[in-house]
Amino acid sequence: MQLTHVARRSGRLSSFLREEMEMSAGLMNRLKWQDKLYVNGVPQHTDYPVAPGDVITVPLEEPEPQYPAQEGSLTILYEDEHILAVDKPAGMLIHPSRSQFTDTLANFVAGYYQKTGQAAAFHPVTRLDRDTFGVVLLGKNSHTHALLSQNPLEKTYEALVYGAPTQAEGVIDAPIARRPLPSLLRQVSPEGKPSLTRYRVLSRQEKTAVLALTPVTGRTHQLRVHCAYMGFPIVGDPQYGSPESQAFSKEMGAATQLLCAKTLRFSHPITKTPMEITSTYTIP
Repeated sequence: MQLTHVARRSGRLSSFLREEMEMSAGLMNRLKWQDKLYVNGVPQHTDYPVAPGDVITVPLEEPEPQYPAQEGSLTILYEDEHILAVDKPAGMLIHPSRSQFTDTLANFVAGYYQKTGQAAAFHPVTRLDRDTFGVVLLGKNSHTHALLSQNPLEKTYEALVYGAPTQAEGVIDAPIARRPLPSLLRQVSPEGKPSLTRYRVLSRQEKTAVLALTPVTGRTHQLRVHCAYMGFPIVGDPQYGSPESQAFSKEMGAATQLLCAKTLRFSHPITKTPMEITSTYTIP
């Protein structure tokens, strides 16, 4: 893939890269030292004087991944030459780790790119816990990833919780901190970072409710911690659930938290078109 821009004004090449093409300083510097900035097909430095009508091209080459590409089931929700959105199932890691080097989302996306002949890379813009399922948005190159990371994303999750809020909708405003080491879990604490979640009740049952959850901040385990703190833990959550919710989860056979990244809204990084991507998964 490459970026192309036809100049409509005069100016230094660097100004076009920063402004019209919205390139990060880090990527610009890397490409500069690789002689990968072209004006009318000729490599140029960032101080080159560009004239109206000149064609600026920047190839976006991605290194080979350090993990194996695998063929596997991949539910694609949206794809174009810049971005890919997929539905991640519960139980799947986003990235390979020391303990698991295969069968992750990155492996399967790399296999898909290989099979379809795409010179693209795995750049997740949104990340989910292993057992959280739903929409994951990926940039196909570092430039697109940087643009998506700079712009606001509106995420809406759906969760089955044990218990329910008394109000139909509201805000959970409770700071979250890491528990003392060696624990990797989080807790609500006055010493924590500001954390804000909006919720809305979608349906109520005898012992449970389905909530729409919108994280305003993005703390680790935020939705799970906030729901548990408010007295309506997410069903199936083995780490933050109450004894009652865990007993109920066992009865209904929920081995992992019933938390779905349902909808993602954002502006397309290149076309600026408003985008809305929705998961095919539903909360039982």
